[in-house]
Amino acid sequence: MMLVEDSSARRFLAGLGAELGKPKAILVASAHWETDRLAVSIAERPETIHDFCGFPPALYESRYAAPGAPDAARRAAELVEGAGMTAVLDAGRGLDHGAWVPLQLMYPEADVPVAQISIESHLGPRRQLEVGRALAPLRDDGVMIMGSGNLSHDLSGMQRGAVDAPAPGWVADFADWVCDAVAADRLDDLADYRRAAPHGERNHPTEDHFLPLFTAIGAGGPGARGERLHASYSYAVLAMDAYAFD
Repeated sequence: MMLVEDSSARRFLAGLGAELGKPKAILVASAHWETDRLAVSIAERPETIHDFCGFPPALYESRYAAPGAPDAARRAAELVEGAGMTAVLDAGRGLDHGAWVPLQLMYPEADVPVAQISIESHLGPRRQLEVGRALAPLRDDGVMIMGSGNLSHDLSGMQRGAVDAPAPGWVADFADWVCDAVAADRLDDLADYRRAAPHGERNHPTEDHFLPLFTAIGAGGPGARGERLHASYSYAVLAMDAYAFD
């Protein structure tokens, strides 16, 4: 809905691309591509996947025609396999809304090549850290590694139609805990968030939307510290925080 509805998160993302500059390519780990075995997309012209229902027609009409980044994707697969994991090449996978919605705000001209890498939700946060660490050398090639999910994602509590509704304490406390843990580099606590964080399971009934954060943390490289670039809430229960690791 960020594409068709004003919000603090939308305004932040609309200015982020100019602030960061254009990378040579972007590799997105999206909460919306879950696989049993790690996969990377090597499509030359990835289609825009409208993997949602019940939304305004303008979203279904939207297309993000960025070129694919097959070379970066193949290099990602090589790095992952070099770290002792297995990666599958997928020539048919397009861009799901976890990728094209933020990128359409960040790079509206769709002139940066994009590929996706899946998440393996059944293997948990530490697996995603391992994947991210394997991908870190891509940064030296000018590839931006982006994790796309939500810092909190209990859709049952959404206040639909109230994009700026204030967050309840159980959401705000969790977001603040994550910020403190990232700043202090408490990776063990973050990986064990369902036990260590306040209301960890309540904010993430399933882990898919939190796991891309760990891909990004790992891709920051050894000793990288996280910086919270943005913090806001949508519909009361969706923490829209954005972090950079460098």
